[in-house]
Amino acid sequence: MAAAVDWLDAYRAGDLDSVLGMYADDAVIQCGCGGLKTSSGWEGLRAYWRDRLTNYPASSLDNLQPSGETVLVSYFARGGIVSASLTFDADGRIAAHVCGPQN
Repeated sequence: MAAAVDWLDAYRAGDLDSVLGMYADDAVIQCGCGGLKTSSGWEGLRAYWRDRLTNYPASSLDNLQPSGETVLVSYFARGGIVSASLTFDADGRIAAHVCGPQN
């Protein structure tokens, strides 16, 4: 759970390098904010996060729910509450990230 909080803190700080450093080499992001987008690979994740940090900055935490290797993080961003499901690998890095607006 601490890694999920660190992720949100880095996101809120706009720290691209710290956010990217939290992802596994083979991580995949599936984002349903503004249409479904899938990002993978170093350049894909970097492009995704450049856009998120610029156009959809995060503010405060709404909710945090752990479930095994996955943590659901709900936070306020431009346009409302976003829920991100972060699944961690054995090394504690984000292997899968699925997000979208909270209904």
